[in-house]
Amino acid sequence: MASLGSIVAVRAAPGLWQRVVHTAAGLWGPCPRRGYALGPAQSPPTFGFLLDIDGVLVRGHRVIPAALEAFHKLVNSQGELKVPVVFVTNAGNILQHSKAQELSSLFGFKVDPDQVILSHSPMKLFSQFHGKRMLVSGQGPLVENARALGFRNVVTVDELRTAFPMLDMVDLERRPKTTPLLRNDFPALEGVLLLGEPVRWETSLQLIMDVLLSNGNPGTGLATAPYPHLPVLASNMDLLWMAEAKMPRFGHGTFLLCLETIYRKVTGKELKYEGLMGKPSILTYQYAENLIRQQAERRGWAAPIQKLYAVGDNPMSDVYGANMFHQYLQMAKHEGTEEPAAGGVRKQPPPATQSCASILVCTGVYSPRDVEPAQGGEEPPFHGHRDFRFSPGLVKASHIVNDVNEAVQLVFHKEGWAL
Repeated sequence: MASLGSIVAVRAAPGLWQRVVHTAAGLWGPCPRRGYALGPAQSPPTFGFLLDIDGVLVRGHRVIPAALEAFHKLVNSQGELKVPVVFVTNAGNILQHSKAQELSSLFGFKVDPDQVILSHSPMKLFSQFHGKRMLVSGQGPLVENARALGFRNVVTVDELRTAFPMLDMVDLERRPKTTPLLRNDFPALEGVLLLGEPVRWETSLQLIMDVLLSNGNPGTGLATAPYPHLPVLASNMDLLWMAEAKMPRFGHGTFLLCLETIYRKVTGKELKYEGLMGKPSILTYQYAENLIRQQAERRGWAAPIQKLYAVGDNPMSDVYGANMFHQYLQMAKHEGTEEPAAGGVRKQPPPATQSCASILVCTGVYSPRDVEPAQGGEEPPFHGHRDFRFSPGLVKASHIVNDVNEAVQLVFHKEGWAL
């Protein structure tokens, strides 16, 4: 099943999605060192940046030095950005305003909350689920994040485990010592929110499965599992991400893979999503493009923002998503495609942006060694999500540079801006 987050923008043009995922874009190459001469005086911007955070600006809690150099170029003497910038991260275990404060502290200029897109931010558009009683999985300020997205009636995995302690049986130390009375006063759950990787995977996997197999009544049980199952909304499909460790760490995409595999093994059917958000979902890029446009309007930049440059470290999320959005923009421009409402998602304004270039940096998940052919000439493994078909062209970046500072230099040079 193709994810709603991927196809919500392209249903108005039959066949557009299929053509998008099979269109090649960009070039592989090593990470070259670049040097540029100064350009002419700056004019109002007609371009903007979509900046990934982990692996581009920071590694865990450590700021990547090149990021400080990049913002020295991007921020003027008054502490204001010279061009519109939105930070697009697949992280989701933090509040939006807290992430903005964190970035402000790290880089020395004010970052507003509406300049930050977390993996689950586009869930604000799924208003048809906001009033439903939803089980929410993840960590950090789960309830606060869910409510900020518009969900008014959420139950955490821990709350569900407390209500039905006999459901969680893997950890012998946490098993109930006596058999509790069955509850019949627990209102049925109506859907599942997956906001990020949880801490106790075995508990979350078990209880989410219980909810899906019981049609939201985990204290009972059904002879036959319902299908279609309850609505599932998920964000952050990254299989891996880069922190301080030398090798990548498991991301929420790994948790989703576990859940999908268990569901298929138990039921013989595919787990389906009402929405998949976060990069590489087109919906996330539409959401980001709208915030870029609003930012430019607030700053009084009259010229439309026609070009976006998406800087990231992960070919399967940052590059794939940016290239797919670029292909969509090209086809929308030629075929007059609008951005309609689909599946209850609020209609998005038509795109003003004409292009989205992907810039891959070598400070995170991606390494130049990754382009070396596998032993025996085998293709490297596909790390993308099940619902995103592999297309070699979509994981080829428009540009590959060493770091985000070189990315900014590259863009300023292409746009004729002074460094």
